[in-house]
Amino acid sequence: MRVFITGGAGFIGSHLADRLITDGAEVLILDNLSTGSIENVDHLIDNPRFKHRIGSVEDAPLVAELVDRCDVTVHLAAAVGVRLIVNEPVRTIETNVHGTEVVLRAVERKKKPIVIASTSEVYGKSAKIPFNEDDDLVLGPTKNSRWAYACSKALDEWLALAYYREKGVPVVIARFFNTVGPRQTGRYGMVVPTFVTQALLGEPITVFGDGEQSRCFGHVKDAVEAVIRLLDEPSAFGEPFNIGTDQEVTMNELAERVRRAAGSDSPIVHVPYDEAYAEGFEDMRRRVPDPEKLRRTIGFTPSTGLDEIIADVVAEKSAAFASRKVGQGAET
Repeated sequence: MRVFITGGAGFIGSHLADRLITDGAEVLILDNLSTGSIENVDHLIDNPRFKHRIGSVEDAPLVAELVDRCDVTVHLAAAVGVRLIVNEPVRTIETNVHGTEVVLRAVERKKKPIVIASTSEVYGKSAKIPFNEDDDLVLGPTKNSRWAYACSKALDEWLALAYYREKGVPVVIARFFNTVGPRQTGRYGMVVPTFVTQALLGEPITVFGDGEQSRCFGHVKDAVEAVIRLLDEPSAFGEPFNIGTDQEVTMNELAERVRRAAGSDSPIVHVPYDEAYAEGFEDMRRRVPDPEKLRRTIGFTPSTGLDEIIADVVAEKSAAFASRKVGQGAET
């Protein structure tokens, strides 16, 4: 099997490429390296079953060529991260909506299966817990750029499902909930790598708001497993699926657990949202997925515990810092 991954040099994409190649598939990735990194796939460059192209998912001729060379597509390319979304709403909307349109037009020609990456953000401000795939979406006002990402990904879903219903494209929607693991950067506001980096460097661990907002974190290896199984399950076509655990943790508790795992004495400090982002920034108190539909369809739900997730990120960041110190020592 040949698999085309957009955003394949990114966090989830690179782990998906690893797993597919281990399973014997051939992988072709496309990434413009705006948020992904070639370092994430350096170890695959010489593998004969791996090919990569540097370019934009908005380049229609290039995307059409790469789709035609593969059997299935996993569309992960997107503008991601709260900080990027708030600071660059134009890029967020254009990349997410137009990029998905380009990919769907390419797969429509030969009706090739595709997984479209979406997000828990589409549930918006819904207070109905846990989130079920058939629940209403409750978004904030258009004047608040905080909701640009949620709206763009919801539009991606509607467009993808329209291609399924009207044009017969076998589409699956994957709504990722706070996927975490090695290779994830904290550069765009991802909380676990940010907390871990702060703890390892002895810097204050910065918790936004009062810290009582809660999230559910899933390991990237579980997210990859779910995507691969969904691609192999015809009954999944035309459906959205929550991909994440239902193990809830507050940001205060997360900070404490990261500090413990890192063996750090960093202080935990609270930063008002208005200082971290623009005035009027909104955040949700809870975001918990209902995993039942995924379990019922593919016989699998993400279950890796938070302590293991944190330990993996601590190990990776610690090794990176140690390597950097060795390199600096060699230079001097």
